[in-house]
Amino acid sequence: MKKNDLVIANKRFKSRLIVGTGKYRNMQECAKSVKLSGAEIVTVAVRRVNIIDKKKPLLMDYIDPKKITYLPNTAGCFSSEEALRTLRLAREIGGWKLVKLEVLGDKKNLFPEMIETLKSTEVLTKEGFKVMVYCNDDPLMAKRLENVGACAIMPLAAPIGSGLGILNKVNIRIIRTQTKLPLIIDAGLGQASDATIAMELGCDGVLVNTAIAKAKKPFQMALAFKDAVKAGRHSYLSGRIEKSLVGSRSSPSKGII
Repeated sequence: MKKNDLVIANKRFKSRLIVGTGKYRNMQECAKSVKLSGAEIVTVAVRRVNIIDKKKPLLMDYIDPKKITYLPNTAGCFSSEEALRTLRLAREIGGWKLVKLEVLGDKKNLFPEMIETLKSTEVLTKEGFKVMVYCNDDPLMAKRLENVGACAIMPLAAPIGSGLGILNKVNIRIIRTQTKLPLIIDAGLGQASDATIAMELGCDGVLVNTAIAKAKKPFQMALAFKDAVKAGRHSYLSGRIEKSLVGSRSSPSKGII
């Protein structure tokens, strides 16, 4: 297995950056940003992005599902029933089995409702779905999701769209040590350096939407995230130096004139 490949549900991807398709000014801007980012997976909000009505602009006309993997998600669902219905519809429409589950608990902060999320994950995996799960950064809950069959764990860095970056590095590192599943930071990143930090913590990838779509220059930000993910991955694999409270000479102390 190549260390630089991301493997999810036995599918291999060269890019470790996943991007969303919402919040852009138009589909042309979305498509160009996706291309510049180098992402091979895009999330598609089944309840919001048009993939059915041929009388209106179709996402497929701008992002080719034969070249880019579509990841249907349940954005906007606030119960297990809504989420299950949405993903079953996605399977009927496009045959999609690799999906992103997102069950929200409140409309203000958009935190995941973990009891409903856990229940939905168990049902979906039994129905043959490969479920990537948006969750909080609780290591215990992450382990429960793994135990009921999730194919990827996707803890938030911060509230969706907040741009606050990774608020709880310790929990992310704990989750990393306890799971062999792909660990992908989802939600709350604001700038490219946040992605680098996520990768340096040992995450397998990051999912970004708002930080690119709402940037003043989304195309430039897409390129920045592309490079940031690569840099963070290389940094993680290289093995950082130990931290120290005292200085350490970079040149020999002997033979000084």
